[in-house]
Amino acid sequence: MLELFIINLPKLRLLDIIDIVLVAYLFYEMYKLIRGTAAINIFIGIISIYLVWKLVKVLEMELLTEILGQFISVGVIALIVVFQPEIRRFLLLLGTPGFISKTPKRFMFWKIDLGNENMFSIDPIIQSCQKMSNSQTGALIVLAKKNELQTFVNTGEQIDSNITVQLIENIFFKNSPLHDGAVIIFNNRIKAARCILPVSGNRNISHDLGLRHRSALGITEQSDAIAIVVSEQTGNISYCKKGELIKDIKPSQLKDFLEEEFNITN
Repeated sequence: MLELFIINLPKLRLLDIIDIVLVAYLFYEMYKLIRGTAAINIFIGIISIYLVWKLVKVLEMELLTEILGQFISVGVIALIVVFQPEIRRFLLLLGTPGFISKTPKRFMFWKIDLGNENMFSIDPIIQSCQKMSNSQTGALIVLAKKNELQTFVNTGEQIDSNITVQLIENIFFKNSPLHDGAVIIFNNRIKAARCILPVSGNRNISHDLGLRHRSALGITEQSDAIAIVVSEQTGNISYCKKGELIKDIKPSQLKDFLEEEFNITN
């Protein structure tokens, strides 16, 4: 009986192994593009519907199979519409001149370091926010987490520098050419300044809030990032997470929040 079962097993060819590796690689690249954004939830939902469709098909539940099958067929068009920015970024990635040279490193996608990915020094951020609050200097600082926000980094001036109090203050100095827009920080580096962020379309936002606060809400609605705002009018410090604005906090409260959010231990 066992011998018969072994004989009936499909033979695994070299092309099958290559096929599996390529599919896994494509899924990994897509995951990197949409991780930390609202698109990841849509992606998981679509995969769940597809698995349910396969299950009801095996169980020969004809009505559900027909309904879900129509949804899946139409869902391809919906995927193109919903994931248009991610598909565009993926195609740009494939067309990048340095893509081929980086391919060997890209195929090491199983070697993921999850330990210190988001660890960074928050003290310079807290100190600069406190100083800018005292001088009523407007500022918008975005702390990227899983999603690197590369699309928004590309809209600004590339810096890729260490985080220092002096640099942050100089960027947001009123006469500085970089003071408009946002600073994006990822992996303990200031990636770019004067970045353009999406503005929240929430109509329930208070009319007293300016463009910085609306941009902070917008970026946190679309990603897992944390946004810190210093008001130019009042000097008050606020932060945003998941589209929720926490206003008028003290530097000590901001420090406690960031330490908890990024699992920083003293």
